[in-house]
Amino acid sequence: MAKKEMAKNDNEPKEHADFPLGRENYKLLAIGFVIIIIGFILMAGGGSEDPNQFNPEIFSFRRITLAPLVLLFGFVFEIWAIMKKTR
Repeated sequence: MAKKEMAKNDNEPKEHADFPLGRENYKLLAIGFVIIIIGFILMAGGGSEDPNQFNPEIFSFRRITLAPLVLLFGFVFEIWAIMKKTR
């Protein structure tokens, strides 16, 4: 008798979709995506108009140290946002 009741409950339409992640997870994923975009923006630039002229600005602290650290933090934040359990 219990099997019939279980089968009956499985065929009923669900009121809402069961997403693998909760609303909070998706908000955190969006925040992590913004952090990654900021890291790429920090890394951009430093080129020279003349390809025969060297521009030492390409080796600035912002591009060599800060931007990769921001990117690393963004990717770690994304992993944490996916793994975080919802309430």
